Order: sequence, then C-alpha cells, then structure tokens
Amino acid sequence: ADFDAKKKRKVAEIYRALNSDPIDVAALRRMAISEGGLLTDEIRCKVWPKLLSVNTDDLPPLPGKELREDNKDYQQVLLDVRRSLRRFPPGMPDDQREGLQEELIDIILHVLKRNPQLHYYQGYHDIVVTFLLVVGDRLATALVEKLSTHHLRDFMDPTMDNTKHILNYLMPIIDQVNPEVHDFMQSAEVGTIFALSWLITWFGHVLSDFRHVVRLYDFFLACHPLMPIYFAAVIVLHRQQEVLECECDMASVHHLLSQIPQDLPYESLISKAGDLFVQFPPSELAKEAAQQQAERTAASTFKDFELASVQQRPDTVLRQRFRERPRGEERLRGEERTKSILTKPRTNRFVKLAVMGLTVALGAAALAVVKSALEWAPKFELQIFP
Repeated sequence: ADFDAKKKRKVAEIYRALNSDPIDVAALRRMAISEGGLLTDEIRCKVWPKLLSVNTDDLPPLPGKELREDNKDYQQVLLDVRRSLRRFPPGMPDDQREGLQEELIDIILHVLKRNPQLHYYQGYHDIVVTFLLVVGDRLATALVEKLSTHHLRDFMDPTMDNTKHILNYLMPIIDQVNPEVHDFMQSAEVGTIFALSWLITWFGHVLSDFRHVVRLYDFFLACHPLMPIYFAAVIVLHRQQEVLECECDMASVHHLLSQIPQDLPYESLISKAGDLFVQFPPSELAKEAAQQQAERTAASTFKDFELASVQQRPDTVLRQRFRERPRGEERLRGEERTKSILTKPRTNRFVKLAVMGLTVALGAAALAVVKSALEWAPKFELQIFP
C-alpha cells in the first residue's frame, strides 16, 4: 500500500511538471533520477522528449526504404540488427519482431543520412532498439537523432579516440573511492576494455531484463553524458570483494568484470553514481584521465584496437607504488580512504550541491543535461586507433 501511494504521488508530480507553463524540466530530471525512474513507458513517451528538448509537434516523417540504396553502412547495420533477437521481448510473434527490425534499420540509416559527420558503430543499434520499443518508430527517430548529436557524439567519431578517453575516467573514479581495488586492477593490467560495451550501449547490450535497461536510460537521459562511466565505476566498486579475491592477472580479472551480474541493486547504484559525480565531477578528474590517455598514446605503437586493449600497461608510478607498499598497509589505507569518502558529512554534500545549483532526490544527484557532449575533452594528434 505504501509503495502504491508513493507511486501515485510520483505520477502526480510528473504530470504537474509536464502540465506547468513552462514545463518544469528540472523536476522531470529529478523524477527520472529518483527511485523507480519514470515508472511506465507511457510516461517515458511524454518525458524523454522533454529531457532531450525534442518538439513532439514537429516530428520528421518516417524514414523510407530508399535509404538502403548505395548506403555504406547498410550491410553492417543489417547484420547487427539480425543478431539482435534477444533485445526483443520473449514470446513476441516473429512477424511483429521482424517488422520492428525493419523499422530499426530505417531509423539508424535515417539518422546517419541526415548527419554525415556521425559514424555508425557496433552497439549503436542496442541503444536505438530501446527507444524504438518504448516510444515507437517516429518519435524514436527524433530522440535518437538528438541523442546521437549530443550524449553519444563521441562514440560516433571516425576513430575511437574520444571513446577511449571517456573510458580513461573509469580508473580515476575507482581510485577516489577504493585505491586498493584501483591498484589491484592496475597490477593485473586489466585495462578498461571490459567496460566498452557497457558504455557505448548504455548497458543495453549486457542487461537481459528490459526493465533495468529503461530504468538506466531514465537516469542517463537526465544527466551529464559522462554519467554511464560513473555507473560503470560503481558496478566495479560494488564487486570489490570479488575483484580482490580474483587471481591478479589480466585474463582472470577481465573475465570476472566482463560478466556483469544481472541481479545488481540498481537503485542503490544509481544513487551512488549520482553521489560520486557530485563529489568528483569530471572537471576534477579530467587531468588524470588526459594524462593516462597521453601516456598510453605516446607510449603505444599499436594500430590494432584489440591488441592495444589487451596489452595496456599501468603507468610506472602506480606500479611502483603498488609494489613498494606492504599489502597490509595498502589494505588499511584503502579501508580508511573508503570510509572517509563514504562517511563524509551530509552537510558538505548539500553545500556543494547548492553551490552547483543542483538538487537531491532520494539520495541521487539531479544533474542538468549538458548542451553539447564533452566539448572540453582534449584531442590528441597521435591516434592509436586507425
């Protein structure tokens, strides 16, 4: 009864925000982030366009089949969509699923045709199919186009340099909360490639329950484009005991982390990711992330992405620090630092939130959607990915 009452109150608050003049987008963001997210697909159809500033009264016409003619991406998109059977609800009739797959192909080709600066990547279809299943083809086309030119922009560059740069935020976030886990992963030389599919599909490719996928999409749509990497970090931190008990070698740690659990405490992790974003915003981590990128780029002569990802090396300072510090001392330091961060006075957090002009709902930070994705991300002349 209490849950139903909370749900009714939240639905009422969402519709109040939708019906206000002007629409209260800040309240909609808080609702998308707070416990339970946007609750139903019917509500998502109304709120997702507001979070992305898409005018639903002026939607583009449905894409036509002529887009498939002489399209350089068509064959790859076709292959990926044909392999996407598990992304559709189990028990869906074959003819209905096949019709949706055709719509999925058309949406992707339409966005790419209208935005020639964007490049298709494998995994993009996992994001598009989520929008298609929730809001239908015409609205999905508009939402995906806006998302592709903003939140997903860096994944759609000609090279994977910016994607790699975003992955480089993962280890600094982990280091802020649990240096022991960070140093263990550096010693194992596992790198960050295990989180690549999480990041570029917004976890759509790796989570089997569609309810969890759309809950995360509520969260990510209301937040800064880097929020998925913060969520990836809290997944690793949630599994810290498993990580530390693993064999300290690349293959073992990579295998463990790449097998994402399906029973994660999503609401708790969403709240922690929001907290970490506020405590350690990207601007504070950018220098360390850029340093990792610069060092690996300068040191690397690999041209093949897979080879580069497998043979990543921790920097010399971290490796030396891990070797020289006794294990007991390292564990104690890690516990003390974790305790310090997780037990910071709540007043400090609220002061910082007030300064940043943010609000808090049920333990998660409500973050404004940025107007352009990662314009501050440094560019490097030397590219390790062809």
